[in-house]
Amino acid sequence: MFTGLIQEVGKVKNITYLENSAKIDIGCSNVNVDLKIGDSINVNGACLTATDVTSQGFSADVMIKTLELTALSDLKVDDLLNLELAMKFTDRFGGHLVQGHVDAVAPVIEISPSVEWTKLQIDLPKHLIKYVVPQGSICLEGVSLTIGEISEHAISVWIIPKTLEKTNLNQKKLGDLVNVEVDLLAKYVERQLQGRQIHD
Repeated sequence: MFTGLIQEVGKVKNITYLENSAKIDIGCSNVNVDLKIGDSINVNGACLTATDVTSQGFSADVMIKTLELTALSDLKVDDLLNLELAMKFTDRFGGHLVQGHVDAVAPVIEISPSVEWTKLQIDLPKHLIKYVVPQGSICLEGVSLTIGEISEHAISVWIIPKTLEKTNLNQKKLGDLVNVEVDLLAKYVERQLQGRQIHD
């Protein structure tokens, strides 16, 4: 599990495409200190497993299914990546519970910067709208954010300058695809309600 609080922004150093997977070499200087081979790490919202760790970064294998279902398929060398190590039981909990299981890929349809914050709007797939509420949580590119507005097909978040500075969200442009994970608690609530309907 993760919290959606980014610990470091890394950089794609190399991508090797294989028949059924891809190997991504990621440059970083902080998270790799505590990272071990076999550990889970959140990369742009997707939970990956470290297959190699060095003093300059780490490598992770991405299965073809993960590439198909996430925006990792669009990665290029020198792209910036949001990184977060798996949460420990002794860690202080911030953000919200994040699994690293991407629910959808959604395009950015509005970016409106201001002095105090930047409004980012994404075109959320209709089947996920039921999981979002104003002031609720959502994870975009691995970042825990609070939902500001919801329309029939889109959500907006307001991002403070500090979050933009500490993540790769400041690199996003109109039309860019972002990894989306809706709030896990909303999924549990839906399951509970479905269970009651079955028993009723």
